[in-house]
Amino acid sequence: MFALWDLQKALPIRGALLIMALVLGGCSSQLADMTPGDAQAHPREPGSYLPVHDLPPDRDQAVIPPDQRAKIEAELAAARDRQAVATKDAK
Repeated sequence: MFALWDLQKALPIRGALLIMALVLGGCSSQLADMTPGDAQAHPREPGSYLPVHDLPPDRDQAVIPPDQRAKIEAELAAARDRQAVATKDAK
């Protein structure tokens, strides 16, 4: 008997809390748009494009000569082959 009485008293309170949570949740999107007075304003320009034609400045460093590049590639290939052999031996 007491359990039924407690449920009848708690049900309206829970319903009111649920309704309040839903109402306050609907206001959160409006509160998120508010900014403090000293904050910078957000730009409201829809569809602004990135600067596609702006290129970075030319490099001051010289390009690697072809003979040094071939030497580096050969060293990397040899290291790759050594690692491949080492993994086969480990299995």
